[in-house]
Amino acid sequence: MAELDAKKRDKLPDKAFAEPDKRAYPIEDKAHAVNAKARAAQQVKAGRMSKAEEGRIDKKADKVIDKG
Repeated sequence: MAELDAKKRDKLPDKAFAEPDKRAYPIEDKAHAVNAKARAAQQVKAGRMSKAEEGRIDKKADKVIDKG
């Protein structure tokens, strides 16, 4: 996974995030998309995210993962 520091993250377009309104869960490459899915699953397990929200993140991340 490429290192994503604050400067690089700030330069990413909104479409590079699974939650663009919050600029959360970056999915600019396959490694970050896989990580976004894992983090969303952790949030659901901890009770801080709904399954519906996780599904939206997974759907966006899967598009990046499928592109390879």
